[in-house]
Amino acid sequence: MFEYILEKIENAELRSAPYRHLYIADLFSQEHLDAILNAPEIRIPPQQSDDALFDALYARGYKIVNFPGCTTEQKKYVDWHKSREPDDTMNSACEGFGITLRLFEPGSGTIASLRDFIASEPFNAALARKFDVRYEKTFRDNGIQKYLDGYEISPHPDNRNKALTFMVNVNPHADSESLDHHTHYMTLKPERSYLTPFWEHNPDIDTCWVPWDWCETVEQQIRNNSLVAFAPSPETLHGVRARYDHLHGQRTQLYGNLWYSDADELRRLDWEDLDLRDPTRRPVSRKSAKSRIAALLPQSLRRRIKRAMKRDTDTVVKVRLRK
Repeated sequence: MFEYILEKIENAELRSAPYRHLYIADLFSQEHLDAILNAPEIRIPPQQSDDALFDALYARGYKIVNFPGCTTEQKKYVDWHKSREPDDTMNSACEGFGITLRLFEPGSGTIASLRDFIASEPFNAALARKFDVRYEKTFRDNGIQKYLDGYEISPHPDNRNKALTFMVNVNPHADSESLDHHTHYMTLKPERSYLTPFWEHNPDIDTCWVPWDWCETVEQQIRNNSLVAFAPSPETLHGVRARYDHLHGQRTQLYGNLWYSDADELRRLDWEDLDLRDPTRRPVSRKSAKSRIAALLPQSLRRRIKRAMKRDTDTVVKVRLRK
């Protein structure tokens, strides 16, 4: 049903800015897109409350899943959504948290076929070939997902055990492109550019989430029916901060990853450990971040970081991805 997408992936040119990625503006044919957006699993009727929305999603085959930046407890989310009070389970680089639901039991033939296609070997292998990823060394995880208001993942390049990430917007609400719930594709500000060579030269240390004010948005994936895919590297910074009314339509994506089957366990440094600019934000009980990081770096790289920290902040023009 969707096999023509394999040819689109094969023929599409990779883009280089803000980093190497695949972008396809109109992934599905208009006929298929209309069928997807109007399917009962995707287009949920307007609801009067958060709890009513959960009931409607459960009735259509969705279940809450464990997902970064999210809680798995409906009551905890609903209570937070009413008050928006800070919660000690939030990531310290974020201002909120959300909840994610994945479709496990599609009721319509179109959506069942769609779910099977994005989970299929031909689709995932086609994406892997695009980025020279050895597909046989990975395993798949993907699905049709809805992300409710408050969902937030601060800028991050993705963990090193991910081989590939893909996202397709299938938002059912007509005004979705104007709402604040889209993925940002980002670069580090000049004064934070030391992070990229640090991650590049220390492959035994995993990457981490960083604060929003460390980065600049270069593009956003706002277009419906668009696909973005990339192979994670120290440069592939992206983040999401959803602030919208989910009672009238929910942020909906086809989302998936290829994970390395034999990934090693890595050391971890949080963003507070990597903050060389503002020592007041580091936990008092921790050893100096500068001394911890410096001990890991070759002298040539230390000089590069020192020069980067002296640069003035440039203005990065934000470009919305509408093409």
